[in-house]
Amino acid sequence: MAARRISSLLSCSLSYSSLLPKGRFCGVGRVVSGYSTSAGIENPINPSIKVHCTQLLINGNFVDSASGKTFPTYDPRTVDVIAHVAEGDAEDIDRAVCAARKAFDEGPWPKMTAYERSKVLFRFADLLDKHIEELATLETWDNGKPYEQSAKIELPMISRIIRYYAGWADKIHGLTIPADGPHLVQTIHEPIGVAGQIIPWNFPLLMFAWKVGPALACGCTIVLKSAEQTPLSALYAAKLLHEAGLPPGVLNVVSGFGPTAGAALASHMDVDKLAFTGSSETGKIVLELASKSNLKHVTLELGGKSPFIVCKDADVDKAVELAHFALFFNQGQCCSAGSRTYVHEDVHDEFIEKAKARALKRSVGDPFKAGVEQGPQIDSEQFEKILRYIRSGIESGATLITGGDRLGSKGFYIQPTVFTNVKEDMLIAQDEILVQFNQSLNSAIPFGGYKMSGQGREKGVHCLSNYLQVKAIVAPLKNPAWI
Repeated sequence: MAARRISSLLSCSLSYSSLLPKGRFCGVGRVVSGYSTSAGIENPINPSIKVHCTQLLINGNFVDSASGKTFPTYDPRTVDVIAHVAEGDAEDIDRAVCAARKAFDEGPWPKMTAYERSKVLFRFADLLDKHIEELATLETWDNGKPYEQSAKIELPMISRIIRYYAGWADKIHGLTIPADGPHLVQTIHEPIGVAGQIIPWNFPLLMFAWKVGPALACGCTIVLKSAEQTPLSALYAAKLLHEAGLPPGVLNVVSGFGPTAGAALASHMDVDKLAFTGSSETGKIVLELASKSNLKHVTLELGGKSPFIVCKDADVDKAVELAHFALFFNQGQCCSAGSRTYVHEDVHDEFIEKAKARALKRSVGDPFKAGVEQGPQIDSEQFEKILRYIRSGIESGATLITGGDRLGSKGFYIQPTVFTNVKEDMLIAQDEILVQFNQSLNSAIPFGGYKMSGQGREKGVHCLSNYLQVKAIVAPLKNPAWI
């Protein structure tokens, strides 16, 4: 098929072009004269809530880190410090794992009826709905995503996923299996034990729900490490979960850094299962640490370079809007972002012009302002990474048709950027700019990657198997009447 490609730090196409939502390049002249940009970049809205949860949550209590250290979490709109958060390390992970182990071995959570566990999760979902404003504000403030996205899209998804797994809690059961002789054979599904969970910064609350929901439904206890860039919302959500009736020690939340807290969790000998969402490179490290310790079970939800394909009979206007969403949603910071767009040559030129026009229309600005589609990138590291890829695209010979510069004088705002004439061997066509968003809000649809994009599945009934182990029970029968 004749095709051409578009690469953006948005996407690519089947002749060759690429769309991408990102950054500035100091050596590049301004390609466009303006974007639909919010004035709120220079005068950001001040969030109305106060941050209360900044300590570690261990054994049902908010406590300081063992070292007494804290680290700042920043507002990506201004680079101002939002709060100082307790910095957990290996000692704190050990304290949290000990609490989780005791709660699993001696506490009520695995032993209470599945129906009682489901009631706690349903109450938690109700509290999430009640506190949407606070949770959405923390998520946007710490992450930079539009408030309307946090409050109207993600928070409803989060309470829905919790209700989904609350409904599964009392429906997990085994089988009765025919035997070759006079035996009663059945299987039971037991909670795997203490689950270690490491969540990313791009969807902090959503990934919290994807991890915590199924693990608690199965009767496991948890030690969760939040991303150091976005520690606030997980701590607040965990507080609400305890208000819903979760016993102490069942969920422990440690904020901290990957090489210290994350590595300690992955290699801890008393953690029975590990779930990680993040980059493929870090996923390899996590898998190695898990295998070199106690060979714990591991599920990985990693990065990708997902293609978006536009055929010659496609509705071009619709394809442009879908491709735009596939990459630019959440500032392009999605593990399955549609970062390669292939467009059939018969519609390539039309697609390019309309994709450029759509990028120019995108409203970039203070994420707390109504109508803003794109806020700042998460931090300076991601901001500079995008700029390096823009430089690479230009130096490799790709044609920058729009974007390529920062917006405003502060924060991590970047113009939506589109390249064309992108070749397969260019870095912007090969590398993950960030590790599209699941198109459906349906909690029953499994999500996960192939090959280097991970192993195992999140969401749906399949996710429950990540937190269960199967035991076969064979009992002899003496003179059974029915065999």
